[in-house]
Amino acid sequence: MYRNLDVATLRSLLAVIDTGGVTRAANRLHLTQSAVSMQIKRLEDALDLTLLNRSGRGVTPTAEGEQLATYARKMVTLNDAVVERMVAPQFEGEVSLGIPCDLIYPHGPTVLRRFDRDFPRVHVRFVSSYTANLLADFRAGKLDVIVTTEDHPDPDAETINELPLQWYGAVGGRAFTGRPLRFASSAHCSFRPITIRAMEDAGIAWENGVVTENDDAALAATSADMCVTTLLGCGEAVRIEPVPASARLPVLPQISCNLYCADETRNAGLARELARYVRDAFAG
Repeated sequence: MYRNLDVATLRSLLAVIDTGGVTRAANRLHLTQSAVSMQIKRLEDALDLTLLNRSGRGVTPTAEGEQLATYARKMVTLNDAVVERMVAPQFEGEVSLGIPCDLIYPHGPTVLRRFDRDFPRVHVRFVSSYTANLLADFRAGKLDVIVTTEDHPDPDAETINELPLQWYGAVGGRAFTGRPLRFASSAHCSFRPITIRAMEDAGIAWENGVVTENDDAALAATSADMCVTTLLGCGEAVRIEPVPASARLPVLPQISCNLYCADETRNAGLARELARYVRDAFAG
């Protein structure tokens, strides 16, 4: 014969164990002391077990009570998650997200997957571009949520992480030993002026390894050991690796990852929900 456990009684058991007493548990649960005692008694009767030691000054779980508490925590957590999910507002519509190319991995797929799981009826328009382009589109109302890499973000931006800007070269390459140092980056890359300033401050002569407006071309030239480039430490690239410290290239700064969320549009509610997923992923 099946026996069904009441989640409310499990919640009372956990409250008694966590607080060490029925009175304190009742206060936490906003119930009377007698109501909590009755729930514990009903649970013990249903299982034909003694779950609490009531001797002495406090209340402690028996061995069976400790074992049940392990399962009870999982059951209560799952119950609360189901209730929260099923009674949450059912958003529908479209929301847009913009992330720079070098920040897509590893967090971009995580954000998209989790948001789609929890809001399956919402279409996410995903855009990847340079920070300057994302900011322009956000300010024009074309994007609801964006992540940027900026030295001096706007006052309405929220800094959600800081990542190291690093030197990269070909796997096993030697381009970092050449002088003038050949450097490659897109003309639109926000890291380009930062890197150039660092080389010039360190007195390192340099030249363009490739002239391009495309990140892929800069990465291809770097992987061919024609030059070096700079990327955030979280960047994923093919056939390149960090330049060794023995190269003594100048130390580059930490770069702020900033979150912008539209709060005065018809999509403001959805934007705030999406921003929460972005914040959690990048801060983790």
